[in-house]
Order: sequence, then structure tokens, then C-alpha cells
Amino acid sequence: MKPVRSISAHALGKGDARDIARSLPEEVPVAVTVNGTSQAVMMCSPSDLEDFAVGFVFTEGFATPDQIDSVEIVELETGIEARLWVPDDVADALGDRRRAMMGPVGCGLCGIDSLEQALRDLPVLADGGSVGLDEAASGPDLLRQNQPLHDLTHAVHAAGLLVPGQGIVMAREDVGRHNALDKLIGAGLRAGLDMSAAAIVLTSRVSVEMVQKAVLAGCPILIAVSAPTAHAVRLADAANLTIAAFARDGRLETFTHPTRIDRSQTNAA
Repeated sequence: MKPVRSISAHALGKGDARDIARSLPEEVPVAVTVNGTSQAVMMCSPSDLEDFAVGFVFTEGFATPDQIDSVEIVELETGIEARLWVPDDVADALGDRRRAMMGPVGCGLCGIDSLEQALRDLPVLADGGSVGLDEAASGPDLLRQNQPLHDLTHAVHAAGLLVPGQGIVMAREDVGRHNALDKLIGAGLRAGLDMSAAAIVLTSRVSVEMVQKAVLAGCPILIAVSAPTAHAVRLADAANLTIAAFARDGRLETFTHPTRIDRSQTNAA
């Protein structure tokens, strides 16, 4: 299934009307199953679904990459199944986290049946890791150069991994911002990348679940073009995660642990 579909439309303007073809992002229900049991259903872009499945089950606490025996993507009439197979003892432990998540695009918490599950405890990141101010502030611009699906549709989010001195080394896109981040984390895990010396760059706001996912991935810096929520800031502060937001036009605002943004590495006056 292709991630983009050309759709006919009618463009109207002052004194002008014309038929056009617009490239729009495809959206499809993706069921994540573990050993044949559905764990969640998300609305996703049908691309990089192996990455999404691995990243999703990891950041949601279902299974770690070394516990996954295989991943299979199966297209069905009603959607797509991302089938993961794990040892029986791992599958038996999933009951407390099982949920149905069909809902708004990219929803990261639909179906969670307790506040304890939604706001689970996070590890505290180790000190260390930094990125220069110029490179951090230009993170969204660097990410923008790695968004082919956005170029076609102007309707998807992206998450990228910024390695100091190397720029964006990996990026993933999806109609859902949570999905894009899960895809990125999954791709990084599958590639064996160390995220502790990198930063995650987002095209979206920084919400609680985005903080949770970044911390679980072991990435110490989260850079976004938009604002964080107040609770996301509190959670990031406690987890020793740096939030840098409103990154645009060579500027950004830090909300937690600002020392990881190296102000000596800048050409600004």
C-alpha cells in the first residue's frame, strides 16, 4: 500500500476555478499484534511499518528489541496487521498493558484505562550529551530536508535524529506525530544507534507522551518547532531531559536542563 494517493479536487479563487490533482497522505488502520493477540490499533501512514511496530512495542513497554523473534507486515481487506512474535513468557506479561486504541489520528493514549498507566514512572537520564546552539536551532530546517512525504502532501509530521556534527542521520514521517517518533525510535533500535549522544527533532509540539518516548529511547535532548505542555516540562525536568522548543529562525527556547545546548558553538552576534 502506497503512502500517498493522488486525489482530484476543485480549486477556487477570486474569479478562478480549476480542477487539480492533489497528493494526499494515505491513512490506514494498523493493528499491532503480539503472538496473535491485538495490543493496539493505530491510524498510520502505510510506510516503515516494521520500524513503527518495533518502536511502538518498545516505548509502550510491551517488549524490547532483543525479545522480538520476528516482525511481519500483512495487508488485509480491512487494514494492515503488524505481527510480532515473542517468547511465550513475554506475551503472557502483556495483559496489564493490553488496550484498544482506535481513535484520533496518531492518538498516543486512547484506551489507557488508568492514570497510572498513562503517566507511568520514567527512568532518569544520565548527565551528558550536548549540541551546539546553531545546530540545535537549525534542527527543524535540517529535518525539513528529509521529509519527502511532506513535500508531496504538506500533511504529515516528522521526527529526526540529530547527531552533533553530522546533522540529521535518520528521519521518519507519519500522519501521526506519535507514530513518526515511534518509527524513528524503532529504526534507531533496529540499526543499533546510540541515542544518548544525539537529539530528537520534532515537527510538532512536545506533549507528555513525546517526552516519555524520548526518555525511554535514552535520548537526552528533544528539539521542537512548537511549544511544550506544562506537564511535559515537569516530566522532562524530573527525567533529566532537555526540552528546546520554538526552534526557528536561528533561535530556540529551552525549558529544562539548558546546559546541554552549548552556547559557545554559535555564530550569533
